Amino acid sequence: MSGESQPVLEVENLAVEYRRGRHITRAVENISFGIAAGETLGLVGESGSGKSTIGKAILGLAPLTEGVIRYRGTDLSTLTRAQRRALAKDVQVIFQDPHSSLDPTKPIGYSIAEPVQIHEPGPKAVVRERVFEMLRRVGLSEDAAQRFPAQFSGGQKQRIAIARALILAPKLVVCDEPVSALDLSIQAEVINLMAELQHETGASYLFISHDLSIVHYLSDRIIVLRKGHVVEQGTAEEIYRDPRQDYTRRLLDAAPIPDPVAQAQRTAAREKDGLTARTDAIVSHIR
Repeated sequence: MSGESQPVLEVENLAVEYRRGRHITRAVENISFGIAAGETLGLVGESGSGKSTIGKAILGLAPLTEGVIRYRGTDLSTLTRAQRRALAKDVQVIFQDPHSSLDPTKPIGYSIAEPVQIHEPGPKAVVRERVFEMLRRVGLSEDAAQRFPAQFSGGQKQRIAIARALILAPKLVVCDEPVSALDLSIQAEVINLMAELQHETGASYLFISHDLSIVHYLSDRIIVLRKGHVVEQGTAEEIYRDPRQDYTRRLLDAAPIPDPVAQAQRTAAREKDGLTARTDAIVSHIR
């Protein structure tokens, strides 16, 4: 983690409402946190907890009802559209579905080069070499640049999406369930890759997931959300090893681990404490 005193991101008293006709739903309320340079903050909660809404608000994809979001001291609500577009150089996103960031009609070299062409245009040879370098960093060969998204596996496409998000060396990356659609072995590969690239670039991550075990692996700190509110927060080790709230303990039970024997032992230990274990807790892979 960097020694910079100013957080890369500050969220203060955030609230977001969605309106459907006369019906108003407050998706998140009174959310506050900061992310330091080089730090990973995990947002974890079940479906409907509001974690993805927070990510969308930071990216300008969900309107703020209350509160303020600052990037390196600048209130994002004061930015013009042009300034917001320029901010994309420093703030990138990795989605759950890599299809959303890859044009199926273009070779993947085009998709990876596109942010460079927009924000840091230069000679074609220079841009091409940047693309090749980024492909190598995510474990793909240079000739992959000429192939189309349909020619790659799910894990490879997520690596390509990561290359596209990180080619401009952003200061902040919003990672919205980036591995939840991948199988166990590929999840591990992608998480390790993200950790390595963060170490190399010094980027800050906001890592959003329903799986507390994955969030724990990558995060410095964790915020647990339920129905739009903060249930508890602390260091990754505090939350994972000694959660204070029953809801957090249930999230741990709901996050299966690859060893069925270890999973059974963990579930049995929780049951002794009077907690309700999921009926499908003993599984052989991470979803």
